[in-house]
Amino acid sequence: MSKKPLLIRVNPMDNVEIVVDEAGIKAGTILSEDLTAGEDIPQGHKIALQNIEVGDTIIRYGEVIGYAKSTIQKGSWIDETMVVLPAAKPLEELSVATKVPKPLPVLEGQTFLGYRNKDGRVGTKNMLGITTSVQCVEGVLNIAVEQIKSLLPNYPNVDGIMPINHNYGCGVAINAPEAIIPIRTLRNLSTHPNFGGEMLMVSLGCEKLMPERLFSDIIPENLVMLQDEMGFMPMVEAIVFKAKVILERLNKRVREVCPVSDLVIGLQCGGSDSFSGVTSNPAVGHTADLLVRAGATVLFSEVSEVRDGVHLLTPRAINQEVGDKLKKEMAWYDDYLARGCVDRDANPTPGNKKGGLANIVEKSLGSIAKSGSSAIVEVLSPGEKATKKGLVYAATPASDFVCGTCQLASGITLQVFTTGRGTPYGLAMAPVIKVASRNALADRWRDLIDINAGKIATGEATIESVGQEIYDMILDVASGKKQTWADRWGIENAICLFNPAPVT
Repeated sequence: MSKKPLLIRVNPMDNVEIVVDEAGIKAGTILSEDLTAGEDIPQGHKIALQNIEVGDTIIRYGEVIGYAKSTIQKGSWIDETMVVLPAAKPLEELSVATKVPKPLPVLEGQTFLGYRNKDGRVGTKNMLGITTSVQCVEGVLNIAVEQIKSLLPNYPNVDGIMPINHNYGCGVAINAPEAIIPIRTLRNLSTHPNFGGEMLMVSLGCEKLMPERLFSDIIPENLVMLQDEMGFMPMVEAIVFKAKVILERLNKRVREVCPVSDLVIGLQCGGSDSFSGVTSNPAVGHTADLLVRAGATVLFSEVSEVRDGVHLLTPRAINQEVGDKLKKEMAWYDDYLARGCVDRDANPTPGNKKGGLANIVEKSLGSIAKSGSSAIVEVLSPGEKATKKGLVYAATPASDFVCGTCQLASGITLQVFTTGRGTPYGLAMAPVIKVASRNALADRWRDLIDINAGKIATGEATIESVGQEIYDMILDVASGKKQTWADRWGIENAICLFNPAPVT
């Protein structure tokens, strides 16, 4: 007797299910007493549970993800070409703070081993950070960094070096209103907790973004100005010399027991598929609730992957002010996309669609599952630092690298990253725990995926058990007891600033 194909229906109101079997479903397969597959349907894609007429709603997660472009027969495959995108919900009509979740029971006594800074913030790594005020210095700095790396065996307690290279600083409209985003992002990256409160900046000397604009109190001991040096070798020697002074101090740092309330954790997804919203993201949502219960700060982001589910989030805002700020960030991004003559459905990638996601609405409803069930206590504009404990919405673009950079600027010291299609993404400044939505991905990428949430789809695990597994790994990685695959291989994607201001 052949194995019965597995289907997942998220909500009783849904008129579609998704295919779990890696091999998909063959035409003619009897799925239940009243459902037979009318055609071959790939893994992760939707099968119609009833006849759907032209213009009828297609429902997943209990929400309308679109309208039928043509008649869809029961048992048919519903792909993205058959779904008409619904209009975005008007922001002014959204209710705010009407369903504020009650606080979950507090988790007492939760600790990890971190590096406490003088300002009270706690890092999960002990790194030398080197800020650049302009892209022009990158070539020289990179050569200096290679020399500094050769010295690291002399500083065994230092985890690595992070040159904050970027394409900003000159040739830009430095006084444009939106220039505040890349400038504050650079400022906040430079003072990241994983840099131990130390500062080293490399400047050219004639750029628009002069060092004192980033830090009014910067001192000569923390600054190398390349135009003040007598040629290439003195430039490199100056950077290496000042780096060694800081390395001596960093090497004396030791981990200490810290409460989990000192953690700032970022949540992100990339290479999503239709399983993301039923396995990895809900599991991360459970993790988020555990972290909030332990007093931590948890950030979720990606505006275009929240916009079509924001009506489920504004009622969870802890008060009117937070809810209004959430709507304001959505409105700003609507305008930003409109200026570029695109709409929010420009977000899904070919891989997202190959993985079964029809459009941005379906993608968003799965994405927001990462937020768990806690009240939203703060909303941040891109690159702003978090100031509250609890669940925080940090507005960022959905691009993995831009989102990661913005979240680092907001203060995350560890990130949990879910993926269905797979990506080797990593950050140097903070560990990235990679969570797979499918067994097939976890099996294929055994040396890249840290946790497999695909077990949820096949009934081998629960959302709660995988959520606890992620939580436990967060504490181990934050304490230096375990290493993520990305850190083990040294996978480090570049810092990528979000700059919506003009380039001159």
